[in-house]
Amino acid sequence: MFRARFAVLSLLLVSANAAAATDQRRAAVAEAAFTEDLSQRTFRYFWDTTDTRHCLAPDRWPSNPFSSIAATGFALTAYGIGAERGYVTRKVAAARTRDCLRFYWSAPQGPGPAGVTGYKGFFYHFLKNDDGTRYRTTELSTVDTSLLLGGVLFAQSYFDRANPVEREIRALAEKIYRRVDWSWAQRNRTGTQAANLTDSHGITMGWKPERGWESHDWIGYNEGMLVYVLALGSPTHPVGKDAWDQGWAARLDRDWGTYFGQEYLQFEPLFGHQYSHVWVDFRGIREPFIASKGIDYFENSRRATLAQRAYGIANPNRWTGYGADFWGWTASDGPIAARLCYSVGGTPRTFYTYTARGVGATRVVDDGTIVPTAAGGAIPFAPEVTISALMAMRAKYGDRLYTRYGFRDAFNPSFTFVEAGSRSGTVDPQLGWFANDHLGIDQGPIVTMLENQRSGLVWRVMRRNPHIVRGLKRIGFTGGWLDKAPSN
Repeated sequence: MFRARFAVLSLLLVSANAAAATDQRRAAVAEAAFTEDLSQRTFRYFWDTTDTRHCLAPDRWPSNPFSSIAATGFALTAYGIGAERGYVTRKVAAARTRDCLRFYWSAPQGPGPAGVTGYKGFFYHFLKNDDGTRYRTTELSTVDTSLLLGGVLFAQSYFDRANPVEREIRALAEKIYRRVDWSWAQRNRTGTQAANLTDSHGITMGWKPERGWESHDWIGYNEGMLVYVLALGSPTHPVGKDAWDQGWAARLDRDWGTYFGQEYLQFEPLFGHQYSHVWVDFRGIREPFIASKGIDYFENSRRATLAQRAYGIANPNRWTGYGADFWGWTASDGPIAARLCYSVGGTPRTFYTYTARGVGATRVVDDGTIVPTAAGGAIPFAPEVTISALMAMRAKYGDRLYTRYGFRDAFNPSFTFVEAGSRSGTVDPQLGWFANDHLGIDQGPIVTMLENQRSGLVWRVMRRNPHIVRGLKRIGFTGGWLDKAPSN
């Protein structure tokens, strides 16, 4: 009797284990199919919509009011991903990349307020769609130039073959990077423009011909980390190590805090934890501050991601639709800019259009809008929770949210107020608001960070770029792959 019962139990256990293994295989197949579909669709955003005459990636689509140089940096990176994945041929991707770099090298630069693309090697944040010159009174942007250069230097290292097109890509990339005058952007504070500036080492956020320097520098934990890697790595116009030590990193202790069980450098929108990581592999490398915390910047971004998810699960502000698979806050579109005579969960609410949404220990900017790129750009940091979140979003909202180019920029399950209207999206009385547009700077982290998780392509390519290596070493990063990289 005992042996018979034991045999039955053993068979049941084997059957249960087999069923579990089958379920795991099915889940893995479904996840692989989803990530491949998302990769292709998001790549197509950049391939289909980027103007090929002037290489102007749209800031947003389909509205397309102007081009964004940051989006163009993501486009250049996406071209290599597309070639590697076989979405397009390497030959076609290389030709388009070469043409793109030709434009940005030869486009007019100068101090005038119009008719130019940039000045001192930097580029204006937004460019006109017709000719690629400055859009209205937008600023000369150091960080957006850095995001463009991320794509430029990726192209330089990815297209490494000995044919004429790829040789020209490498040469153009070198000239574009060498032209940038980073020392100029670490402005001279002894003149009349020094008023109200509290720091003498940081790199400016921007400049306008009408009024000079922008009022803030890249200081404290944010997406500006890439600015400093590139500025210190320059072989022609570098800034000194003081720019990092007494500029960007000088106030990091103020940014260290604990939020939803995670201790990390605080920056509320997740883009600040993602952008620099698109092109720089921070796993296992450290400079003195982050080393003093016993982690690296990759782990810091992982903690920020997990804190956001924990906030979504807890949902302290009682928004509709939040949960373990429905979370994520970063800069994005939103339904409307108004304090409305409507409430959610019995509480009057304020809603926003485009703003830097985010949650952290010192500030929360949350109007019920969930942003897919927050999870999508964090895939390598926490794949176990980010991919499932994106799959759940697609499954629940279908083509209202997920289109031929992947995820629309944002959605808000709480904003069901059809009578209020929304210029930035559509409102469903049951499901809420859905953005009209895709945004280039939100599409970019999805396709690039997904590829970094799948194959490590962008990180692997950039680890051999001499300018990235030089910048990191000059800052004081050591360890991991960087210790094995050749000095130059």
